Amino acid sequence: MNSRQQQILQMVIDRGRVSVVELAKTTGVSEVTIRQDLNLLEKMSYLRRAHGYAVPLDSEDVETRMMNNYALKRELAEFAASLVNNGETVFIENGSSNALLARTLAEQKEVTIVTVSSYIAHLLKETRCEVILLGGIYQKKSESMVGPLTRQYVQQVHFSKAFIGIDGWQPETGFTGRDMMRSDVVNAVLEKGGEAVVLTDSSKFGVVHPYMMGPISRFSRVITDNGLKAEHQQQLERDGLIVDIVKKPD
Repeated sequence: MNSRQQQILQMVIDRGRVSVVELAKTTGVSEVTIRQDLNLLEKMSYLRRAHGYAVPLDSEDVETRMMNNYALKRELAEFAASLVNNGETVFIENGSSNALLARTLAEQKEVTIVTVSSYIAHLLKETRCEVILLGGIYQKKSESMVGPLTRQYVQQVHFSKAFIGIDGWQPETGFTGRDMMRSDVVNAVLEKGGEAVVLTDSSKFGVVHPYMMGPISRFSRVITDNGLKAEHQQQLERDGLIVDIVKKPD
């Protein structure tokens, strides 16, 4: 995917529906070229074409979400990967930033990755990285395993670090998720008592969702970007977390 196609995909994700005419004007190429780009992006399952328009895939699609703020998520993944040593076994939860982390680790280091994400497992199929995919009920939209069986599998594997995706955080609630069963899997991971690292962009802070992940004392670290408000960073640090700030790419 070239830079123009990334720009097209970002516009479609941000706005939900963009015409071929507008895409051509914005990118400075012909409508014929835009249609060729859209055909390719649709074939790669990044978006869907409608008559004269492009629209995003389901918002739960991991690959589409990965391309949203891709450059930033790549920076977050690079920083997170720097915290992992060769030979470690790490748990990587579902989500777009975590998928990029898994790919980055597989490219750079000799590690074992434990995950509940079938998407991540598939992403790593051509790498040398050893992958342990835990079983359970398959959530088709999120491409993730959930449920009581998954909880049991989590209890039977060991890992030194766990990288967790969140949907929200507020001082009063701590970390929260929008999906009950995925949040339950996260809580099973937290019960293991290892080093739990939140990997997320700053847009999730100040937002609340129904299902608690925590308590906050079970988390060790947060990796996010410099869009995090100062008062939120201070509260996280008062709660005992290390907060690593990655600068947003220009």
